[in-house]
Amino acid sequence: MGGGTDGTVHADLTAAYDTCRRIQRRHDPTYYYATLRLPREVRPAVHALYGYVRGADEMVDGPRRSPDPAVRRAALDGWQSALEHGLATGGSPQPVIAALVDAGRRHDLPLEQLRTYMGSMRVDCDRVRIESRAELDRYMQGSAASVGRIMAPLLGAPAELHEEFARLGVAFQLTNFIRDVREDWELDRVYLPREERTRFGVEDHAIASGHATPGFRQLMALEVERARALFHVTAPAVDGVPASVRPGIRLARTVYLRVLDRVEALDFDVLRRRVRPSPWQIGRAALGAVSPRQA
Repeated sequence: MGGGTDGTVHADLTAAYDTCRRIQRRHDPTYYYATLRLPREVRPAVHALYGYVRGADEMVDGPRRSPDPAVRRAALDGWQSALEHGLATGGSPQPVIAALVDAGRRHDLPLEQLRTYMGSMRVDCDRVRIESRAELDRYMQGSAASVGRIMAPLLGAPAELHEEFARLGVAFQLTNFIRDVREDWELDRVYLPREERTRFGVEDHAIASGHATPGFRQLMALEVERARALFHVTAPAVDGVPASVRPGIRLARTVYLRVLDRVEALDFDVLRRRVRPSPWQIGRAALGAVSPRQA
């Protein structure tokens, strides 16, 4: 299994990439439409990378996940081993692995970053209570930042900007944590650092009851400020990649900034209402993505 020496893709790999594309479209329409704004030659690799990380996510969070943390960790071990074997042999009978191995070869991607990514996924196999800001930063460096480091060369970023794309990945993930406090609680996870929850008097029972206390709102305001700062400092990196990939990056950034806008509009109460951008907001963001002037 593999691509041709002239850069063509064999039929079985075409099917593998299409499997990844359908996975992304089904599970994350926002990123899927952002991906469609990337150059045609880049999209399959983005689909493949998404397919792999989504596969790991399903093992930890999906509706068919095992209730046993040890079984979930074993599933992640198997998924990681399948990729390692595919990279060593140049192919795999598993479509997502086959596509990612091919994408890594074609685009010279640092797929070794996924070992670090899987380490953070293993944390999620158990009850999660983040204790400190430093611990949260380590977790996000292992997960979102690792994916950002893989995406950077795929998007044509020069080496000196790779860490900026890692920071952009952290901005996306921190926004997800802000948006999903209630959903994460239902999975027995709290990513808001305990030291900061203590500072603002945010008790577990308040999150469990869905009661956004003044302290909770203050804490969420601080988290939104941090996420906005990350989006702000990484904005110049978008200008450092080829013009053909900028609209896709801008679309993703704009949609996530709209999520932060929505959290603020709700006075930081993410416990009672689900925070999702409306279809018209996504459409507006898509139109704005073609503009060279973005926040």
